[in-house]
Amino acid sequence: MSSDDWMRPSPRLRVARHVEAGAVTIVLLAVAGAILAFSSVTNGAVAAAIAIAAGALLDVMLQRRVGSWGYLEREDDLLIRRGLLVRRLSVVPYGRMQFIDVTAGPVERSFRLATVRLHTAAAASDARIPGLATEEAARLRDRLAALGEAHAAGL
Repeated sequence: MSSDDWMRPSPRLRVARHVEAGAVTIVLLAVAGAILAFSSVTNGAVAAAIAIAAGALLDVMLQRRVGSWGYLEREDDLLIRRGLLVRRLSVVPYGRMQFIDVTAGPVERSFRLATVRLHTAAAASDARIPGLATEEAARLRDRLAALGEAHAAGL
C-alpha cells in the first residue's frame, strides 16, 4: 500500500479553498475598514494586518487539509484517510455500504467538484471523499454501488 496508490481530490479543490479563504479575508478586511472609519488609523491598520494574517493562516490550513485527504480502492474495502493534527484512516467494507450520496454545494458546483459520502449501518460513520471531479465522483459512486451489491450478495 504505497503512497502512490492513494487517489487524491481534484487539484480544483485547492483553487476552491483559495477562493473561500480569499472571501473570508475580504470580509475581515471590511470589518477592519469599519474599525478604521469609527476609530483611529492605528486601530484600523492593526485590524487590517490581523485580517490579512488570519486570511493567510486560513489559506495555509485549508491547503494542508486538502492535502491530507486520500482514498484507496482495495479488493474488499475502501480506505479513506484525512486529518492534520489527528490522522484518521477509515476502512469501509464494500458489503457494509447501504447507499452512496454524491453532493455538491454552490462553491463545489462552480468548480465542477462533488463530495462522495458513504452511508453504512454504523450511525457514527463519516466516510466521505470531498473535492472529486464530478465525473470521478459519478464513476466512484457507480463502482462502489456495484461492489457493494456484489459483496452484500455473499452475506
